[in-house]
Amino acid sequence: MAVKLNRKGYEHAKALIREGKVVRDSRDDWSEHAPSTEELNKALEKDGPGGYAKWFLGVDDEHPETSKAHYKFPYSDLGKVHRCAVISGESRAGQYDYDDIRDALGELLKRIDQD
Repeated sequence: MAVKLNRKGYEHAKALIREGKVVRDSRDDWSEHAPSTEELNKALEKDGPGGYAKWFLGVDDEHPETSKAHYKFPYSDLGKVHRCAVISGESRAGQYDYDDIRDALGELLKRIDQD
């Protein structure tokens, strides 16, 4: 699997944090706050791959851009950055040695916690 940092998603997440579009939730809240499969399907259909990509910090080039499997490490509810998603993703990226994604998520967490 060739998963790498999605710069578009990273830049979008930083912009949302600068704009204050952040949910400072608890570490274990992501399972409740994550977008549903239906919401994700609608977002991909409505926004296309380019718009959909901005909500994820990882991309997997083994899957086509039109597939949801191409996008990894969600950080948002498709509107605001969730602290719980950032923490969850950072841990998972570290487990799989996706160092660039782990480091980007660590930087996002710092930005969230500074404000």
